[in-house]
Amino acid sequence: MTFKTFGKTFGAACALSLGLAGLALAEYPERPINMVIPYGAGGATDISARTIAEPLGAAVGKPLVMANVTGAGGATGSVAVQNAKEDGYTMLFARVGSHSVNPAMKATLPYTLEDFRFVTVYEINPVACAVSSSSGITSMEELIAKVDQGGVTYSSSGVGSLLHLAAVMVLSEFGVEEPLTQTTHIPQKGGGAAATAVLNGTATFLCTNSSSIASFVANKQLVPLMVTTAEPVPGFDVPTAADLGKPALHQLVGWTGIAGPDGLPDEVADKWGTWMASATEDADFLEKMTARGSVIELMSPEDANAFIQGQYDTFRKLVDDLGMRIEG
Repeated sequence: MTFKTFGKTFGAACALSLGLAGLALAEYPERPINMVIPYGAGGATDISARTIAEPLGAAVGKPLVMANVTGAGGATGSVAVQNAKEDGYTMLFARVGSHSVNPAMKATLPYTLEDFRFVTVYEINPVACAVSSSSGITSMEELIAKVDQGGVTYSSSGVGSLLHLAAVMVLSEFGVEEPLTQTTHIPQKGGGAAATAVLNGTATFLCTNSSSIASFVANKQLVPLMVTTAEPVPGFDVPTAADLGKPALHQLVGWTGIAGPDGLPDEVADKWGTWMASATEDADFLEKMTARGSVIELMSPEDANAFIQGQYDTFRKLVDDLGMRIEG
């Protein structure tokens, strides 16, 4: 075979190979897709994931295999996706805890934001601060006044959780110079227990996802003092962070998004954008999520990454300034 003939043959083989690769990619997905939920059944991430599963599965055209891979505050499931093959067949329901709070709070986390490629953030969960109806506190001004007097406590779903960071960030934004020493943190085993601690008087207040306390607010068992969003939240007739002149608190929200390993191909990411656009327009999905207090806001990959990075930067600065970084 002459060099010229070899060149033509090799070129034809490469063209065929590239064509077949493109064809294979264009057919994605050819089989079910594994969807990792890094938190337990019944939690905010699990509820969001399983609510969108039906319309998303219809858009994908292949089964979605939902699996709760729990542990280490969302890190175990996240690492499973971080180490997965970069072909779009193992994806993650990422959450504010796993990809904003944990990276900011924990020095030994086995991954960074750069280890993932986000295809979207689709759900925002406003954060609300609330007290017991028997506390006599009716505004943030009154709460901060009590902090100055001493004896104020706050509950959370655990050390290093969003609820922990949220309370400290709110206190800091309202001028409490040393929130870690001027108030007492009472960690609980989960968000439900954190709300119960305020209800029974064990803790003075909490700052948590509005959806998790909406029923207590509706029943007048808890009194909301503020929401961290710029816009009002249905069911919470209280000032927003914008109303109170605290725009930095707009970063303090929960969220759910979808991510794959960092090397996820562009073509695969683009398909997820199309599928999510369809799924988040489903009327039943929208009705269920809105009733839970969620705001459905589909972000592009660029907007999602900018939002998550901005949230991380805000949280990390607070953590560093106050010495909250968990080294172990």
